[in-house]
Amino acid sequence: MSILYQIAITKINNVGPVSAKSIIAHLGSAEALWSANEDDLIAIPQIAKITAQQILSDRDDALSKAELEVKFIDKNHVTALYYLNDNYPRRLKYFDQSPVMLYYQGSANLNPQRTIGIVGTRKPSEYGIIQCEKIVEGLKSYGVNIISGLAYGIDTTSHRKSVETGQETIGVLGHGLDMIYPASNRKLSRKMIDHGGLLTEFGQSSKPDRENFPMRNRIIAALSDAVIIIESAAKGGSIITATFADAYNKDVFAVPGRINDKMSAGPNKLIKTHKAHMIESAEDIAYIMRWDEISNQPIQAQLFVELSDREQSILDYIRAHKELPIDTLQHLMQIPASELSSILIQLEFKGIVRPLPGKRYMLH
Repeated sequence: MSILYQIAITKINNVGPVSAKSIIAHLGSAEALWSANEDDLIAIPQIAKITAQQILSDRDDALSKAELEVKFIDKNHVTALYYLNDNYPRRLKYFDQSPVMLYYQGSANLNPQRTIGIVGTRKPSEYGIIQCEKIVEGLKSYGVNIISGLAYGIDTTSHRKSVETGQETIGVLGHGLDMIYPASNRKLSRKMIDHGGLLTEFGQSSKPDRENFPMRNRIIAALSDAVIIIESAAKGGSIITATFADAYNKDVFAVPGRINDKMSAGPNKLIKTHKAHMIESAEDIAYIMRWDEISNQPIQAQLFVELSDREQSILDYIRAHKELPIDTLQHLMQIPASELSSILIQLEFKGIVRPLPGKRYMLH
């Protein structure tokens, strides 16, 4: 049962996403790890002898933990998303630190045309709540999926307003799907499963430990075409999310606040230091993102579409070679992998390019 081993490799101590993917790539599958010996592991780059020995000593215990995870998945109608499978979120797939496994409960498409992450303080003012609700409602006509972290405050406001207005919304959790934190959001989370979903990289019985939330924030940033900050102190989870978004070449937006308010310090500093666009409405976001309102017509491949210079260069390279691996494209373009992945995703959504097995692309 391949899913058992795919989950089990994530349960081995001190084997993170980068190491796990390296092991899978060199051995051919996650399952092959359970028949590998020490020499096989030492031959893998980044796997030292002491690490190989630890992996070999941990793998049986990891398999037992994976068996419990599979039982939980089957009992609770959870979808397990393996990073090499087609149902894994494309926006997240090509980041080095993307999880090997994700666990999902919900009805939303994890590869929608447009996504926005909304994060902010756990103790918003009335102004912050009003601005958040106004922006979420304004984004409805642009067909945007709302992503946040199901925390108190701005996160909860963005999810709740999305459900009220019939927009799909994804809550990215910093714990397993066997619980909801905070508990006050249990009712909202059940509604979200019918109007979006809950997504996490953490298996059942994983608690909302403090170190989990920066990991959660990187997923929010990666899944979002852009991130909005609505009220935040100068430091904290929202600013961490904005930092991830900037590193992933995503647009960052911030709603300004009064200069003497503590929870205006974060957004105002992002704006002042040119790390975020100042916005006042959903229309501001759509203008910067070059989004038109969504009609009721099905989305089709665009025959005549305005392309940036980089988009055109990528198409020219693919056209010249018929198909190209993403690594070759990155070498030819000389741009960061995260930026290239983001451009390819947008070209895919426009119906211009098509992904192939082995991280290769061809024209649609």
